[in-house]
Amino acid sequence: MDDVVLVQIPVSREAAEALHDDERRAKIGKLVSDLLRPSSPANDPLAALIAEVKAAARADGLTDETIDAELDAYNGENRL
Repeated sequence: MDDVVLVQIPVSREAAEALHDDERRAKIGKLVSDLLRPSSPANDPLAALIAEVKAAARADGLTDETIDAELDAYNGENRL
């Protein structure tokens, strides 16, 4: 991470306390940078995680239609 900038993001109180550690904060910063801008699509950890979850859901018999219905229901709930 050659070009590092400081940003503020809202996190839980527990997360904020954990981020007081310099080493942990640096690791989290790298993780966020990698998730948002992977070096190549093949190394995108978020895409890999989504693919893994999708494969597990399909192995359990879930269809795209079932997943879409669940997402629609979730998105329709009144949440903060």
